[in-house]
Amino acid sequence: MHTGRLLLACLAVVAACGDASGPRLTFSGSDVGAEGAVIRAQLDRFAARHPGVRVELRLTPDAADQRHQLYVQWLNARAEEPDVLQLDIIWTAEFAAAGWLRPLGAPDDIEDFLPAALEADRWQGSLYAVPWFVDAGLLYWRRDLLGAPPSTLDELREDAERAMRTGAVSAGLVWQGARYEGLVTVFLEHLVAFGGAILDARGRVRVDEPPAVRALTFMRDSVTGQGLVPRAALAWQEEQTRFAFQNGDALFMRNWPYAWALVQDARQSRVAGQVGVAVFPGADGGRPAAALGGAQLAVNRYTEEPDLAEALVTFLTAPEQMLERAQAAAQLPARRSLYATDALAAALPLPIDEIRAVLEAAVPRPVTPVYSELSELLQVRLHRALTGQEAPDEALRGAADAIRDLLARTGLAASDPPAPEPAE
Repeated sequence: MHTGRLLLACLAVVAACGDASGPRLTFSGSDVGAEGAVIRAQLDRFAARHPGVRVELRLTPDAADQRHQLYVQWLNARAEEPDVLQLDIIWTAEFAAAGWLRPLGAPDDIEDFLPAALEADRWQGSLYAVPWFVDAGLLYWRRDLLGAPPSTLDELREDAERAMRTGAVSAGLVWQGARYEGLVTVFLEHLVAFGGAILDARGRVRVDEPPAVRALTFMRDSVTGQGLVPRAALAWQEEQTRFAFQNGDALFMRNWPYAWALVQDARQSRVAGQVGVAVFPGADGGRPAAALGGAQLAVNRYTEEPDLAEALVTFLTAPEQMLERAQAAAQLPARRSLYATDALAAALPLPIDEIRAVLEAAVPRPVTPVYSELSELLQVRLHRALTGQEAPDEALRGAADAIRDLLARTGLAASDPPAPEPAE
């Protein structure tokens, strides 16, 4: 969407605030396909339970960067609408720190929500959004070539090498290696697998410590050393990765849940019916990990109907509405209790037990108002290491120095320990 159209949309929202005769709420979200149909039905149901209240869907672009741009324009102008905002999981801290979101009361059943999703929705101890649906990185594996998924990264490497040696596949593992956000999520899973972190709980930079160097070295060697990951993957995003896997070229694939139905479709996939999913395994000193994605619901700081807006958030994040979304749009609920129900198992095409295990291992990306800038800095140095332009320790020292400078410039720097000794 061009900037001019965004501004017109912003002006339309502001102008609409004065022509309602009774209480009105606006909800920003998508109107595409089943997702649009189910949200419209749920908004109508909420309105029916609150006589005299009108609830309208304020359409936003589906592209995350365009939706983010539109939100920034609205909120920076202190627009009173939309009252309820659908946020990407990495935006909550940014919008909260800017003063654009209302703090929310903790749900009575807050322990039912996935802990990693709640972590992403808090800023400086306050809850600013409620998890709506989630996404998480999965390790896809070939059931016709393996009896079980690997339980460690060493096993993954050995399984991949064996399958390549026998000629069953040309690649052991495929993942998203282009210089974009997807690369950061792949690195995060490797990083946690080796016991590392980008930032710690206090916001201190940890990405240049030995576990991180080991993780990036493993990734680099997978491409340039053992050849488990094809060099072409350094230009791949999700779809190129999926094509390689469903064509039968790889034993393992790291991708998101959306790919499940596609790789199981016999009309387009050579591995249909032969695929399982698992959590990305851990290495020595670390644990299995799945990068967390998904959407959250938050309340506009400038809304004229704060109580109604928060009530709408509570309604849309209730178990009944989450189950309905899973049935209609195959979106993963953010509530843990639903994964023990037959209703969710019947609603989702994915294997529920495996998905539950993945979600319990989910980790959020760094919760910081400057995550977008941090990610861009990290992407550059990660890609330089994977393409052989820098050694992993050199690349991560450069990334850590740039991230520390960013946090210092924005007043977000925490007290940091001395720089670590170079990894052996």
